[in-house]
Amino acid sequence: MIYLILAIVSSMLVSVCMRLSEGKAKNNISMLAMNYAMCTLLSIVFAGSIDLFPQASGLGFALGLGLVSGAMYLGSFMLLQWNIRVNGVVLPATFMKLGVIVPTITSIVAFGEMPRAAQIAGLVLAIIAILLIQLEKGSGRAKNALGLVILLIAGGSTDVLSKIYEQLGNSALSDQYLLYTFFVALVLCAALAMMKHQRLTASDIAFGLLVGVPNYFSARFLLLSLSSVPAVVAYPTYSVGTIVLITLVGCAVFREKLSRRQIVAMGVILAALALLNL
Repeated sequence: MIYLILAIVSSMLVSVCMRLSEGKAKNNISMLAMNYAMCTLLSIVFAGSIDLFPQASGLGFALGLGLVSGAMYLGSFMLLQWNIRVNGVVLPATFMKLGVIVPTITSIVAFGEMPRAAQIAGLVLAIIAILLIQLEKGSGRAKNALGLVILLIAGGSTDVLSKIYEQLGNSALSDQYLLYTFFVALVLCAALAMMKHQRLTASDIAFGLLVGVPNYFSARFLLLSLSSVPAVVAYPTYSVGTIVLITLVGCAVFREKLSRRQIVAMGVILAALALLNL
């Protein structure tokens, strides 16, 4: 459970760093590339070697899944940006968070992780809480509902790959798997930045590297947590737990005020967390 808690804290810090970068970083894709550069560097440090292809069983699987995962990381980001342009900010953010449904259902169907009744109730409450805290009155209607559904599936599928690796991959190559994932995302993101002629500014570098530190550890700790916490518990807890911490930090640090609807949602989240971890 300690790894899951650390993953939640790291995920919260990603959002805080992104919040700090607002209005300062000039080029979002260039900043994202620097984020992946830091993630790649940390992956090398924790792998203990710059050898991309160590001699070990399961290397091909780690490499192949890492290539897919890296491409999906960037693909999900591009889908999110496109949906924001088409559907506004609120709905895409909501559907991205609801992507937690995908790895949860996959764990039940593919890996036989059957949740208890309390955990099912907790998952339902978690989904309700996400809808409550995201969809304030006046959020607007979707102009492209299919795009939102694809975003939900794509965002959730990136988490599914972590579960697949935890189940089928060589745990000794977990750091290499993360290295492949972030390196592929870095290469693709850098290519996209060049295609869009985005210059790399000092603020892009600074905030990208800053975001990259908690981003790497959120992925690392979540992957480690799956070896001891069932995915049907880990993913919903990770999602709504992050929301709780982000909300608390928003109130304490950024002086944000909660609406009545959001206060109710926080209560629902706490109930969901209790049920999920019974």
